[in-house]
Amino acid sequence: MTQYFPDVQKISYEGPDSTNPLAFKWYNPEEVVAGKSMREHLRFGVAYWHTFRGTGSDPFGAGTMPHPWAEAADPVTAAEQTVHAAFEFFSKLGVDFYCFHDRDIAPEANTLKQTNAILDRICGLAKQKQDETGIGLLWNTTNAFSHPRFANGASTNPDAAVFAYAASQIKKQLEIGKELGAANYVFWGGREGYATLLNTDMKREQEHLARLLQMAVDYAKKIGFEAQFLIEPKPKEPTKHQYDFDAASVISFLKGHGLDQHFKLNVEANHATLAMHSFEHDLQVASMHGMLGSIDANQGDLLLGWDTDEFPHNILEAAMAMRVVLAQGGIAPGGLNFDAKLRRESTDLKDLFIAHVSGMDTFALGLKIAAKMAADDFPNGFIRERYASYDSGIGAEIASGSADFESLEAYTLAHGEPVARSGKQELLEARLNQYLWQVR
Repeated sequence: MTQYFPDVQKISYEGPDSTNPLAFKWYNPEEVVAGKSMREHLRFGVAYWHTFRGTGSDPFGAGTMPHPWAEAADPVTAAEQTVHAAFEFFSKLGVDFYCFHDRDIAPEANTLKQTNAILDRICGLAKQKQDETGIGLLWNTTNAFSHPRFANGASTNPDAAVFAYAASQIKKQLEIGKELGAANYVFWGGREGYATLLNTDMKREQEHLARLLQMAVDYAKKIGFEAQFLIEPKPKEPTKHQYDFDAASVISFLKGHGLDQHFKLNVEANHATLAMHSFEHDLQVASMHGMLGSIDANQGDLLLGWDTDEFPHNILEAAMAMRVVLAQGGIAPGGLNFDAKLRRESTDLKDLFIAHVSGMDTFALGLKIAAKMAADDFPNGFIRERYASYDSGIGAEIASGSADFESLEAYTLAHGEPVARSGKQELLEARLNQYLWQVR
């Protein structure tokens, strides 16, 4: 069997003092942190689309990255070779999971029937490789946004025939997910939104989106597919406004349509910042509703106004993300999928490994920092103390619902002006920096 990465051996842990770009400095899979191994906490996955299909092309230029696995003239043969390259990469990197869209792993043919036959063939090979390596499918999803038929959306398309086509694709992917043992299934509304309200019935489109999601729930139950359903928020791009704008919008939509018991969220860092939130913010919003299901681990460039999907290297951001994950008791059956791509100028195959190693180390160190913060009850102790006035007296009456305007007026008249209390933001930020400096 052809090796696509013959110059790369299995990545090993060498510790923080290593200068080897093809070795882990912080990610030690079996190291126990906060009661579980790093492997169990982080559940790393590789994004099939960026890592094996992304060419580095952009609106201003053609692709720059070599893909020896995709050089066959026959697209089906190229897809088979890509599976072999992918599992070689997963195995050498030491991840437990991968993710794909249907059109990433297998090419589209002239008819849906032909396309599904190719998909079965390629996914059969992927199943064989999963069985050989023990690597699992973190989640699969449907590309209902790239083909011209989806120019006006999929489930939100004004043409019912397009809705039917999208539903047919999703039906097949649910069957594929069951066959491959997917732990989750993601819905990302790539073009589920609008460019102008001059031609859009927003209410009707959102009702149709809810109808599609309910159909998916019903069909998964019918075939016995028990994966966790996830929705991935994104505010814009490629549409001007997408209905899955941010975590709060998605949760409101799901609750408004009675779907919140069936779905959680797959939160992506770069999508959160496009919505003018921090990564931690959207994670916290999802988690406090019990709906944080999985994470797309990447980051954006705040100087650029689009989804740059960079590999994560911001340790502070990773630590604050893992703080949310630890507080909710973990991310399983979700994980941390590297929905990230090389910069267009990074053209060596080894760069794929270097980027993933760096991203895995970033979140491993973030995990250790978050665990140390939790062990020290920081900043939770300060937060509890800040809100302690709601634990007794008039505050407890407010929290329980027994207070009313009359009782609150009487309290204020008796006690006068409240005493100002400092939020201590600078002190907390200074202490947070100490954790970044001290964890080894």
